[in-house]
Amino acid sequence: MLAAATASVGVARADTGRPDGDLGAYLRARVAEDAGQGDDAVAGYAAALAHAPRNPVIAIRAWRAALAVGDVALARQAAAALTAAGLAPDDAALLPLADAARAGDPAAATRALAAIQAGRLRILVPALRAWIAATTGGDGLAVEAPQDDAISRRLLGETRALLLIADGRRAEGIAAIGAIGGPVPNGLHLAAAELLYGAGQDEAAATLLGRRNGQIAAARAGATGRPTLAFAVSRLLMRLADDLGGDQPSGLALALSRLSLQADPGYARARLSLAEQLALADDRDRALAELALVPADGPLGATAAGRRIALLDDADRTDDALAAARVRATSPDAVPVDRARYADLLVAADRPAESLLFYAAILKGDEGNGAAWFRYGIALDEAGRWPAARKALRRALALAPDQPTTLNYLGYAQVERGEDLAAATRLLERAHALGPDDASIADSLGWAYHRRGETVRALPLLERAAAGEPANAEIAEHLGDAYWTLGRRYEARYAWAAAAVTADPAATARLTTKSENGL
Repeated sequence: MLAAATASVGVARADTGRPDGDLGAYLRARVAEDAGQGDDAVAGYAAALAHAPRNPVIAIRAWRAALAVGDVALARQAAAALTAAGLAPDDAALLPLADAARAGDPAAATRALAAIQAGRLRILVPALRAWIAATTGGDGLAVEAPQDDAISRRLLGETRALLLIADGRRAEGIAAIGAIGGPVPNGLHLAAAELLYGAGQDEAAATLLGRRNGQIAAARAGATGRPTLAFAVSRLLMRLADDLGGDQPSGLALALSRLSLQADPGYARARLSLAEQLALADDRDRALAELALVPADGPLGATAAGRRIALLDDADRTDDALAAARVRATSPDAVPVDRARYADLLVAADRPAESLLFYAAILKGDEGNGAAWFRYGIALDEAGRWPAARKALRRALALAPDQPTTLNYLGYAQVERGEDLAAATRLLERAHALGPDDASIADSLGWAYHRRGETVRALPLLERAAAGEPANAEIAEHLGDAYWTLGRRYEARYAWAAAAVTADPAATARLTTKSENGL
């Protein structure tokens, strides 16, 4: 990586005719960036760019890193260097637009459109012209998009629907949203609902959002009676960021989220999107810092808290995750998801007995919640209270009789205890019929057959399960037991040895004994 980095800076020197500047700062920044240390990366790129202000290789890295941490001054410096070199990325043209929107300066916003028009993000220009016209007393509905640009026309159509709502022609605006065709983007629904909530049209807004609580909270957070240029630009950029989002990091989605925030610093949904992109890029610390800026008592405070807890847990900061989850679960306004999250973390932390109170609280308010009964049953089982666990699991099964996970857990638990093997096997056969490709279920059913003395019948299931989850120590151990029972001693020892590779210490000792002495 360092060799490649050095080579790239050297090429830039040849192109620009300037010295490399602080090569050490650049290399340190690259290392920090790869390690997800955004602040250190920005400091390094800033130092390197200060020594070589016209170096586009440094500038493009500085641009991306500056957007990640929110260093707008460095972003402007990097964008200027890239523009001067004729190498500016398309999203660099959006920074002057975001600045103009934040300042409420339509003239500056109009000037920014020229650079945007020259790049691939020209698809935004007709919609932006419409918003600029509408926020300066003009007729935004009169703006047209090129006939041969379907995306521009789509975005302009969405903008027209919002302009109708903002102009008090709410029924026409809502009808226009429905007439757009194809899947309606989430961002459009949210922006429309923000305008409706801002106009006091709560029922219309809730209906438009399908009465989904999370969506309603997001719309209430950004409610506005009259859209400003900051509202217009931030929502349009987030509309595009939503399309680019997913389970993989996107540099453009991150940039759009950051620039949406630059246009409207109070836009909490953009901050959540930015935090998600940072997390996907493995910059958890920066993601956590962004989440901390979402007002805890605001409409999206609970959403930000939940995401923060998940990030802490993913980073193996178990104590921090538990502490944050406990605050939510024990707060006066706690909802079932807060209690479930904390209870699940307690079970994962091998503290199941402490989780029972919180699962019970969920069920007290919702006795028909099959998923809660299932998790409650697991916690009871982990806490050593099998009779109560069995009762809870049966309740979960009664509420969701075709849930293979519940069938598998209850059936396997009974097999392990030698409890009514015939009934347990029937549960597992149902689970396997519902989830034929699930390796864990195949293992459970195969193990049930083996425990009933039907090892020949069990073997194909166990072999299939081991092939599906080769790193699962429990499955490999079951397969080894079956091989040994059928007299296939070499294969049994091989399976036990494979199991020992990923087994916990207690299981490793047991597997060693089996390999040495057999069953």
